Amino acid sequence: MIAPRSTRRVTVERDGHVLLMGLNRPEKRNAADMQLLHELSLAYGELERDAELRVGLVFAHGDHFTAGLDLADITAHVGGEGLNIVPQGGSDPWQVSGSARTKPVVIAVQGTCLTLGIELILASDLSVAAESARFGQLEVARAILPFGGATIRFPQTSGWGNAMRWILTGDLFDATEAHRIGLVQEVVPDGQQFDRALELAQRIGAQAPLAVQAALANARLALRDPAGAAAQLQPALVRLLGSEDARIGMEAFLSRKPAEFVGR
Repeated sequence: MIAPRSTRRVTVERDGHVLLMGLNRPEKRNAADMQLLHELSLAYGELERDAELRVGLVFAHGDHFTAGLDLADITAHVGGEGLNIVPQGGSDPWQVSGSARTKPVVIAVQGTCLTLGIELILASDLSVAAESARFGQLEVARAILPFGGATIRFPQTSGWGNAMRWILTGDLFDATEAHRIGLVQEVVPDGQQFDRALELAQRIGAQAPLAVQAALANARLALRDPAGAAAQLQPALVRLLGSEDARIGMEAFLSRKPAEFVGR
């Protein structure tokens, strides 16, 4: 895992087409205060705006992914209409407000992953967990409800009963259970989660970005409107076939050489 290069709450670095976003409050088990939430939102905004960036990777410095919200800090920022975590130029990492994210995000998890950490996974596309990772959706034990999307996405991802088992009890569960219910896609030995997540992110980043974004958008639409997603398949195919990347992909197929896509 890369070492933090700043005292910011979220480190931001580039690795080719991948934007590395590192939660960087290890002395507090990466508990999220408003500064961390704002900085992560700004990093997601950078991912969305920069055409050279094709995929994001969220990881955590230190031994833990996140202990959840720093309630002592966050409570003071809750107004009459709730909590606004997205500053100007940012994009909501939890996808409960603002425009939909167009680029995929991979998550690498170790140690403790509580509340908004699970919701960040649910709002993302692929996740890798260290085998000793522990998870908990424990808002009900703090007299609040999950407000980062778990009530919406956890049942979609894991099924009603599996989601309610953990949302309504606040109990902790392990990486094996997280994998069983589809919260994480791979479980790896401790210390290998970042490298494996980066490998997956780089693999995604090597594909044709317009095609990746189109596939992602259609799959998300299908969750709420299967017929609408089906109706968009053929128009999307026609649009993609007119791209420069489609020509590059065909040339690579015929020459049996790796394609180097340009995103046009």
